[in-house]
Amino acid sequence: MISTLLVANRGEIACRIFRTCRELGISTVAVYSDADADALHVREADTAVRLPGAAPADTYLRGDLVVAAALAAGADAVHPGYGFLSENAGFARSVEDAGLLWVGPPVKAIELMASKTRAKELMAAADVPLLAPVDPGNATAADLPLLLKAAAGGGGRGMRIVRELGALEAELTAASAEAVSAFGDGEVFAEPYVERGRHVEVQVMADGQGTVWALGTRDCSLQRRHQKVIEEAPAPGLDDTLRRTLHDAAVAAAQAVGYRGAGTVEFLVSAEGRPYFLEMNTRLQVEHPVTEAVFGLDLVSLQLRIAEGAALPADTPPPPTGHAVEARLYAEDPARDWQPQTGALLTLDVPGGPGVRLDTGYTGGDTVGVHYDPMLAKVIAHAPTRTEAVRLLARTLERARIHGPVTNRELLVRSLRHPDFAAARLDTGFYDRHLAALTAPGDTEDRRLAATAAALAGASSARTPRTTGPARFGAWRNLASQPQTRCYRSEPDGTEHEIAYRTGRDGAPAPVSGERVLTARPDTVTLETGGVTRHFTVTAHGDRVYVDTATGAHTFTALPRFTDPAARTEPGSLLAPMPGTVVRLADGLAPGTSVEAGQPLIWLEAMKMEHRILAPASGTLTALHAAPGLQVEVGALLAVVQDTAPDPAPDPAPDPAPDPAPAHPADVTAPDPAHSADVTAHAPSHAASHASAHQEETTP
Repeated sequence: MISTLLVANRGEIACRIFRTCRELGISTVAVYSDADADALHVREADTAVRLPGAAPADTYLRGDLVVAAALAAGADAVHPGYGFLSENAGFARSVEDAGLLWVGPPVKAIELMASKTRAKELMAAADVPLLAPVDPGNATAADLPLLLKAAAGGGGRGMRIVRELGALEAELTAASAEAVSAFGDGEVFAEPYVERGRHVEVQVMADGQGTVWALGTRDCSLQRRHQKVIEEAPAPGLDDTLRRTLHDAAVAAAQAVGYRGAGTVEFLVSAEGRPYFLEMNTRLQVEHPVTEAVFGLDLVSLQLRIAEGAALPADTPPPPTGHAVEARLYAEDPARDWQPQTGALLTLDVPGGPGVRLDTGYTGGDTVGVHYDPMLAKVIAHAPTRTEAVRLLARTLERARIHGPVTNRELLVRSLRHPDFAAARLDTGFYDRHLAALTAPGDTEDRRLAATAAALAGASSARTPRTTGPARFGAWRNLASQPQTRCYRSEPDGTEHEIAYRTGRDGAPAPVSGERVLTARPDTVTLETGGVTRHFTVTAHGDRVYVDTATGAHTFTALPRFTDPAARTEPGSLLAPMPGTVVRLADGLAPGTSVEAGQPLIWLEAMKMEHRILAPASGTLTALHAAPGLQVEVGALLAVVQDTAPDPAPDPAPDPAPDPAPAHPADVTAPDPAHSADVTAHAPSHAASHASAHQEETTP
């Protein structure tokens, strides 16, 4: 029996495992990096052990430190969660060698499934349907498009789609380099890329005593950069024959490796309904809650009981009930190439209720850092039908109060309500086709009313008890009869709103635009417009104002009355779009180098992603402040590129008079191009226009 469990992970999954441990009476141990010293999973554990450092490679990926932590804390078992070391056979073996119980599959099963190429060979022998591999060295145009995949690891890292034969060699090199960086293994293989395919997976649970449960299907087709965004169970639109085929193939895969515990067998289903084995994940999946909701099971509890030697409670799983949908809430900006966001998470308030579940590793007041995945939470809805579950999830997300970094919340709501999603027309190209529409600015009138509410709340907050005469704000004398203005910029789209209002004799502000003010307090505004009453909850943090309504949320930056002349950046400046570490520069990059528009110049790593900073225009690099290993803050000046467009011809001028004392040639110094453009950027918001950040997965 397990008495004390160490979770070799962090964040949401550690908190989720601790929840089950509390229900089973198991003591818990957390491990944490310096960056996670005050993280929620540390606060929720009974005991915590520090792993010195911040980067994953120095902390959560150090199996030796994790095992030592388990022994020091008196744990008798280790649960790996997902990601990090969860599919590392060497780590599993070291846990067992230390006399600890491994809550996962047999080491041999992990080894057999660790390489996708070897796993496919094994599945072929078990008659599991596969895509035929393609030898990249002999590929022809007839084989296109191709999908290049890292043989090790997962999470979309080391993956490339090749549509032109001439790009194959470069993409192979890039995929291999990314795989080495992420997994320490550069092996890459190629297979046909299935256009408009669906990502469908089967959850399996095996007790190691001959019983294997196939716990239904999940559809995980809505993805960005090969990473899942919205998942649901059961996968909609599959006929009974296809479901049986998938279940049988998943059970055969588990039996072929003598599996024990929780695992997931992933398939690609073509538009014609043909399934192909992709890989087997020998761990718990991020999306496991939708299966738990539909089957009424606690998969972590089953993992722990099976690790203790128990058998599954029956030969067949319980019958499924209803439909469940999960949305991953990320601190990222989908409109800017899914750029991860960092900073203080001021508020995270997701409404609960029947059928709603929240799994998170954050609470309001926590900080979203640069070292780890930007996922804030998973929100899950369960209802009798798919339509009801989707509606409940969309409404729950819409009503959530999330203040701090930009998130993908609006994208999730719009995705769930998109006609293609509602009709279950699902495939992995969903965001390729619809992203522009899904990230377009919202209704202009809604934003104007929200900005009006922000202005009225701000004016109400600034009110002082009336005595006689006009109200005074600072050094300005404001006459009640004259309209006053407040200016706001919508985030993240940048739209500006100038709101004019008058202050009545009672000191209450009223908008010049004519809305009837029913309530105007610093935190609550109620307006009547067009006969409809609307409520606004307003929260100010410095110059940021968050306005939450019944139909969505808005974020504004309050703009100063006068522009700060220091808030200027030299044209062509490349600013860091987020805090991170410079990992490499383009070959030969130095001041004076000629660059082409769109050319990758600098690679910045942050939050598990690699971001390429591109040249904004063709020209000359006149300054370079970045170097490999340099840690930078958001808005830091990395480089300057000057456009090479010719200047207008100067007007003819008379010859200058002779210099009576010409300088000696040795006294004339050519300007240092690096120094001549030594400009500090004062406007981090310019980063989006000057630096295009192309994100790629780099680390677990």
